[in-house]
Amino acid sequence: MLIVRELAPTLLGVALLALLATAVLAIYRVPHRWAPVLAILRGAAQLAVISVVLSGVITSPLWVSLALLVMFVVAAVTATRRVGWSAEHAAMMGSAMAIGVGVTAIVVFTTGAIELSARYALAIGGIVIGNSMSIATLAGRRFTEAVDDHWDEVEGWLALGATPRESTLHQARTAVYSALIPSVDQTKTTGLVTLPGAFVGAIFGGVSPLEAGRFQVVVLAAIMCAGAITAVIVAAWLAPVKVRPGALR
Repeated sequence: MLIVRELAPTLLGVALLALLATAVLAIYRVPHRWAPVLAILRGAAQLAVISVVLSGVITSPLWVSLALLVMFVVAAVTATRRVGWSAEHAAMMGSAMAIGVGVTAIVVFTTGAIELSARYALAIGGIVIGNSMSIATLAGRRFTEAVDDHWDEVEGWLALGATPRESTLHQARTAVYSALIPSVDQTKTTGLVTLPGAFVGAIFGGVSPLEAGRFQVVVLAAIMCAGAITAVIVAAWLAPVKVRPGALR
């Protein structure tokens, strides 16, 4: 009963925010207006489960590795679905994200930028995997949209003898840049416009502002590195286009 009382204000606030978002979308007649509410419900349920699970495994390297593997698989599947499900797209997203996240983790922990421990691996790994998923999705979708919008230009290059990869090189490079814009803007405005969750959480957990800032800088750099590698691999994988892409689902 005590837990219910403690959670009541939180539940009320979240419910009002979710309903307000839905009402605004409904008034403007936006399709899928219930998506924010469903996303919040799903996120809350998943966080409740993961909070219970992590309380017992956060110090175990084996269980942390398993948790990171589950996070990665879910992220890769989600990114694949966003660009259109197929075995090739699944291999593309899985490979791109694995290389981006793997290279970044190696640099972070071998240089000693962050201590290699189960809790830090889980914290940084989860953040980098999540951001790599978003960047991979944006890169794939932006490339497909750009090629579709500029198909006459692509056909012109093909007619002049350019290879499929050469004919879409500009669209691929633009897609990578577009996919990185949210992360670049977030990084540029950190401390001025936004206070990242990892930074605030570390301070609330008793860590000094200086140490929290050091951790956050490493996180931001890791996101940029993993995102850049992931986006380039996705765009390069998709670049050889011979047929005009269909509409995105």
